[in-house]
Amino acid sequence: FSQLAIEKLSRTHRSSSTMEPIKCKAMVAFGVNDLREEEVIVAPPKAGEVRMKVMCNALCHTDIYTLSGQDPEGLFPSILGHEAGCVVEAVGEGVTSVKVGDHVVPGYTPQCKGSDCMFCMSPKTNLCPKIRGTQGKGVMPDGTSRFTLAKDGSTVYHFMGCSTFAEYTVLAEISIAKIDPAASLEKACLFGCGISTGLGAVWNNAKVEPFSSVAVFGLGAVGFAVVQAAKAVGASHIVGIDVNPNKFEMAKKLGCDVCYNPKDHGDEPMQQVLVKNSPTGFGFDYTFDCTGNVNVMRSALEAAHRGWGQCCLVGVAAAGKEIATRPFQFITGRRCFGTAFGGWKTRDAIPMLTDKMMKGEIAVDHFITHRFNGVGETTKAIDALHSGDCLRAVVHYC
Repeated sequence: FSQLAIEKLSRTHRSSSTMEPIKCKAMVAFGVNDLREEEVIVAPPKAGEVRMKVMCNALCHTDIYTLSGQDPEGLFPSILGHEAGCVVEAVGEGVTSVKVGDHVVPGYTPQCKGSDCMFCMSPKTNLCPKIRGTQGKGVMPDGTSRFTLAKDGSTVYHFMGCSTFAEYTVLAEISIAKIDPAASLEKACLFGCGISTGLGAVWNNAKVEPFSSVAVFGLGAVGFAVVQAAKAVGASHIVGIDVNPNKFEMAKKLGCDVCYNPKDHGDEPMQQVLVKNSPTGFGFDYTFDCTGNVNVMRSALEAAHRGWGQCCLVGVAAAGKEIATRPFQFITGRRCFGTAFGGWKTRDAIPMLTDKMMKGEIAVDHFITHRFNGVGETTKAIDALHSGDCLRAVVHYC
């Protein structure tokens, strides 16, 4: 879609936005790996809510994770999707931070900014719990859904508080980040999850220092963002680990000095390979798991430097999975922690990251490897993501 098309849509909404239900196309997940294009009815926003026209959506592995049935909070039928660029179509009572026509990026981690919210007031976390209880149940804060199937009126659940596999969606105001209307929505939508998570894991959670050594497990979009962020702060030695060697060329362009394929090392644990090849011979100052595989998480922890190494868990493990390691790993100075959305406070951070992108301070073009048109081509985007050579597939709805 062109900037002209976005501006035309915005003008139309400013002059004729109504509070009536909207019928539109959506990809509805009816069960495990059962995704179908359907017509849905999107209800008007209630108090504190915003209805938006979804202009484009970037497919994330979290969507596939839920569709595959591995997500303990996964609900069916539901509308997946959470990395999107949108235009506000209607606002509910009491909404003040956005207006009709504004360009926005949804955020699955809300930021209520309430003075009574100890999480929003604390610089230590971004985990605002304001609507967590209902979001995890696939409904809006009042306990109901804004989606129904057009053919029979049955309820369709929300996903991660976003549900952007639809031409229109409804979010809580506290889950929406207003961005510069001059920004490319195709690029800005990447800050809705994966890229922000990778950048923030380095800058906010681990606080990687200049001249440090870094090991990144999993060279997908999130892993590449970690590499990019580590390079930006001056890490002196960065290594990438992945079973797909086709990713190594891009990894090295972004900042990796060396890349390792575990398949090349037989039965030798990857952490042993890394430790003996680390700059000091005692491991890496910072390690990041971007795979969600608990065995890889152990490798990441045990590859962290003796005495002070830090391991950041970025990938989300399947339901019921647990991590195993020897307590001695911690006794000898290693620390392990996780990150959600890179520690960013959504409504403050996404506009800031978008501005940095527009100024050329954060490059994101290389993440978009595939493009598709129309909600129905979401299935093609999923196939692309499974192909192994896709970082982000963006589906344009307009």
